[in-house]
Amino acid sequence: MLNEEMDASPMKRVPALSRTPSMHESVQGCLSNHPNELVSLFSAYVSLGKRILQPYEILHELNVLMKLFDQDVVQEGFAAVLQAAQEAVVHPPWVALAVRPRPGLWEYVRVNVDEMALDDLSVSEYLQFKELLVEDTRMDPYVLELDFEPFYASFPRLTRPSSIGNGVQFLNRHLSSQLFRDAESMEPLFQFLKAHKYQGQALMINERIPTLQRLRFSLFKAEEQLQRLPKETPYLEFSHRLQEMGLEKGWGNTAEGVLDMIHMLLEILQAPDPETLEKFLGRIPSVFNVVILSPHGYFGQANVLGLPDTGGQVVYVLDQVRALESEILKNIKRQGLDIEPEILVVTRLIPDAEGTSCNQRIEKISGTHHSKILRIPFRTDEGIVRKWRSRFDIWPYLERFAEDAINEICGELNGLPDLIIGNYSDGNLVASLIAHRLGVTQVILTFA
Repeated sequence: MLNEEMDASPMKRVPALSRTPSMHESVQGCLSNHPNELVSLFSAYVSLGKRILQPYEILHELNVLMKLFDQDVVQEGFAAVLQAAQEAVVHPPWVALAVRPRPGLWEYVRVNVDEMALDDLSVSEYLQFKELLVEDTRMDPYVLELDFEPFYASFPRLTRPSSIGNGVQFLNRHLSSQLFRDAESMEPLFQFLKAHKYQGQALMINERIPTLQRLRFSLFKAEEQLQRLPKETPYLEFSHRLQEMGLEKGWGNTAEGVLDMIHMLLEILQAPDPETLEKFLGRIPSVFNVVILSPHGYFGQANVLGLPDTGGQVVYVLDQVRALESEILKNIKRQGLDIEPEILVVTRLIPDAEGTSCNQRIEKISGTHHSKILRIPFRTDEGIVRKWRSRFDIWPYLERFAEDAINEICGELNGLPDLIIGNYSDGNLVASLIAHRLGVTQVILTFA
């Protein structure tokens, strides 16, 4: 009976997998099925009189076409091609499209408007076609070519779209694979821990651990002793014993925290994996002094909102500072350190401050304990620029501003910052100049 019921019941049909047409096939199919419509579309691109079309211009002409003709013209995959187009290069009778169907993938095609002929283009061919807008170099055997490939030969590359936006995880996977090659591959990590200091004070390990083999021995010995202590035992109660083994501050503020760090490092030394490596590196105390660049506008804490070039970015940066200070203090405490961090927001000093505090060199940031605004004026050969300048007009001042900021920052911090954060294009330019000069890690923040 059961078998009869099973035989009588309809079998579930698994939908067959169909091949996704390539961009060339989508365009060619539409050219074959709707030649008149596409002649009108590409002729419209040419008639605009522009040599390079932006995405919104490409889609605008498509929408006009949809209103004039049957919308089936966009239901064969061709609309998806145009929606993914990043630009169109018009060199009559040709129109070339640069299409990005998904992250990390680019395709290029060229359509002859007169003949409705389609060509696939390589990257080099597309760029050569684009150069025709300026000068015809097709017959020139001595065209300048720059090959940047050697600069990236030894650097890991993202090859999967899913890795885009996950650069830290990708680099951790790459680093852990490098560490796993052989015993000598662990040497850079050991040298980093050995050299890690704050204002001359050794962190993590000291001179009593001269080799990687000695580090393993000290970790096993420390593990054995810490397992005998209650988890909540404060670091100060056993710090002298760890120092005798060559382990300095920075591992944690309790026996449990230190033991957790030791276990992570032992796992990395035995068989590194990306997750453990990322967690361990993230726990190493390394960021105490931070510089944040935001040069333009009236940067202050009162009476500035609504002034030219001054709005949400001031609120955002100040909130960023408060959150960052809180996180740094939490990490310092968790790692058993007694270091006082400092955050400097470096901006422009405006002598004619329009009733704001923007003419004060130093201003403590409310709601924080270790953060302040450091203002530095724009200068020229004629002297200090006294009045406000639009963010569109401050670029000639930024290089000298960066040079002045280097001296002021190092003086305020009594040393180098551990991290430099740039806000907006002007702040990132100054941050890049300073980071390059001081050899400090830079974080780039961009805004739409």
